[in-house]
Amino acid sequence: MKLNAKQLRTCKFNDNQFLKKRTPIYFILENVYDTYNVGGLFRLADALNIEKIYLCGQMEIPPNSKIKKASIGTYKIIPWEYKTTAKEAIEDLRKQTQIQLIAVEQNKRSRHYSQIKYHFPLALLVGNETYGVLPETLALVDEIAEIPMWGINRSLNVIVSAAIIGYHILVNA
Repeated sequence: MKLNAKQLRTCKFNDNQFLKKRTPIYFILENVYDTYNVGGLFRLADALNIEKIYLCGQMEIPPNSKIKKASIGTYKIIPWEYKTTAKEAIEDLRKQTQIQLIAVEQNKRSRHYSQIKYHFPLALLVGNETYGVLPETLALVDEIAEIPMWGINRSLNVIVSAAIIGYHILVNA
């Protein structure tokens, strides 16, 4: 079933209505301050049909009105959980499975996102709009993926970054 924005905003969801096999990808959001970005990441998570979103650190959580608006209701169908730190989310995932953890960040350890060999299950970790993923969190990941920037701007919006890499993974995995 595909729903348009109006249907998503007004639909009353129940857990059994949208049960289907999800893509074994998780998003870990660390200190993403902009609630519209959080909502947009829920919408992206639905587009990619991911397993779950972890909302970590200092950030708003649903049903915040801006998250509701930007997500067009997808926050109601994508499983999510709040953790006080990204480290807690990583530990939770590592207990469950042999998961590949990929941070999206610019760092001396980073590699071009297309050069990384991705395997499922995996988690994409994105950070704060101003300072990115915390150094102590970067120390916990398997790989750091970087998207090249050719202009004078140093980075992309967190949703755009997650979308580029998320779609790359689905097309090439």
